[in-house]
Amino acid sequence: MSIRLRFGLACGGVFLLVGALVLAGLYLVVRQTLEPRTGLMTPEYINTQNGFYGKGSRGYEITAERAATVRRVYQSDALANVRTYGALIVLGGAAASVGVGYGAAGWGLRPLRAVTRTARRVAQGHDLTGRIGYKGSSDELEELAGIFDTMLGRLARSFDGQRRFVANASHELRTPLTINRTLVDVAVRRPEATDDVKRLGESLLLVNARHERLIDGLLALAEGENSVLDRRPFDLTDVAEHVLDAVAAEAAEREVTIHRLLDTAPTAGEAVLVERLVQNLVENAIRHNHVKGEVWVTTRQRAEQVELVVANTGLQVPPYEIEAIFEPFRRLHGDRLRSDRGSGLGLSIVRVIAEAHHGTVAARPREEGGLTITVELPVQH
Repeated sequence: MSIRLRFGLACGGVFLLVGALVLAGLYLVVRQTLEPRTGLMTPEYINTQNGFYGKGSRGYEITAERAATVRRVYQSDALANVRTYGALIVLGGAAASVGVGYGAAGWGLRPLRAVTRTARRVAQGHDLTGRIGYKGSSDELEELAGIFDTMLGRLARSFDGQRRFVANASHELRTPLTINRTLVDVAVRRPEATDDVKRLGESLLLVNARHERLIDGLLALAEGENSVLDRRPFDLTDVAEHVLDAVAAEAAEREVTIHRLLDTAPTAGEAVLVERLVQNLVENAIRHNHVKGEVWVTTRQRAEQVELVVANTGLQVPPYEIEAIFEPFRRLHGDRLRSDRGSGLGLSIVRVIAEAHHGTVAARPREEGGLTITVELPVQH
């Protein structure tokens, strides 16, 4: 229940309790008031339409008994009216109190709703530069909004510093790696290079290529954590076709068959980042596969979402490992030293890019082995 409803019900409950106590007290007072009094003087004669009856006569006794019966009837009716109408009034007042309390709570929580709207806008937009900026009376809401703004400021500074560090470190590391690749390539291509030198150079080039992929992954991870502000429409199917054409040679080399099930899937965002997302998923599906394995790539639109589904054959994946594969530098099956299978950042980058586009990514193991990974992005109308 919402706070307004709880407050309204609390008001109604308090009114019901107090009203019940008041009604019970009123009932006891009325009942006590209508009880016969002892010690009152009784008249010597009773005047009726049939004449005067003296005390002790038969007519006197009958008339007195009838008067007592009438008194008891009136007493019973009065107490019944107190119970019935009193209960109705109490219940009606309790219902009215619920409505009044609900309305009063809404009026009191109006500033809080404004704070909540601002906080939701900041959270959904992934823009930590936004602030609530609540200006009102010096009350608890202003204090809460101030604390929240301070927390957002610290988070923004922390995230910006982290992104700058990753980006700067990646750029600084890319230059010497490029130089190393050039030097090794020149050394290997020299006419007097021996076979041992060539084998050593090829090994160094493989290690260098793995480090370059790692740095590219760090750059993509740092870039993907920023919310995509320049949202341009594009078709996810076009991106998927481009990626599949690019990896066709690698799939043929590994004897992996790719099945394309591509339907129109209009969305919006940064097409280059989404291309990286699709590339990481497809490359993982090819590299973590059997020889003569299969990969299925599907794009489609469902209601307000477009979907990219990449499924592949391969080794069995334990269900408890599913969440771990989206963490940086995590690989399955103890595959930590295989440079030909990537840097361990592929699915981490996929998740970051999907979230930057207000989307989601989920994975589930296939019974026959391998994975099915589904990415959902908002549809572009």
